[in-house]
Amino acid sequence: MKRSVTALASLALAIALGGCGMFGNKGDPRKDWTAADYYNAAKVEFDNRNWESSIKLYEQLEAKYPFGRFAQQAQIEVAYAYYKQGETASAITALEKFIKLHPNHANLDYALYLKALVNFREDLGPLTRIVSQDLADRDPKSARESFEAFKELVTRFPESRYSPDAKARMTYLVEALARHEINVARYYLARGAYLASANRAQDALVKFPDSPARRDALDIMVQAYDRMGLTELRDDTRKVIARNFPSDPKAHKASPRTPSG
Repeated sequence: MKRSVTALASLALAIALGGCGMFGNKGDPRKDWTAADYYNAAKVEFDNRNWESSIKLYEQLEAKYPFGRFAQQAQIEVAYAYYKQGETASAITALEKFIKLHPNHANLDYALYLKALVNFREDLGPLTRIVSQDLADRDPKSARESFEAFKELVTRFPESRYSPDAKARMTYLVEALARHEINVARYYLARGAYLASANRAQDALVKFPDSPARRDALDIMVQAYDRMGLTELRDDTRKVIARNFPSDPKAHKASPRTPSG
């Protein structure tokens, strides 16, 4: 009797274990997926704008098959999916990884463009609202990084299909960054930090010499020097204004001195 019970128990255990293995295989339909299978499934989700689902599949593809053309393409597409999902930090990390690992890839120009675009969108809002910020503490890092990525793109790939748009965005960024410097200079000027104001305005002239904001930078320098009693620097700056902006009626007028007390 004991032998019969033992035999039945052993049989039941064997069936149970076999059943676990059988049902386990059925519960994991991706167990035998190839890199192409993962990529095609991710691409379907990507094309349907199901960003979260596509991200998961791209990540699984790269984890299981980290090498090869499917993994390389996944690295670019998952970055775009991150971007559309609002995960800008993950998008930039993915793009920087791709650029580092594949410096000669046929789609490198697109990777640079997308990196610049992600940074551009990241800082677009704050830059347009810059006047309402605490300007002394603001640092438009994303805008600067966006400009550098666009610059690298148009320098390395002047014939790229993305270069015309990159150049247009660079023009916008130059003016936005210059205006940021001017606003910071004004912030310091209004608070009596005249030396900091003059230095910031001068930085704007050096960094962005072709920006329309250069006229404002010079005017701020005149006011800051005047309030510090640096009359020689003030008058020299006025001469620069008169020479470069001869049609400006303000160029030949002395800036009114504001009492420092």
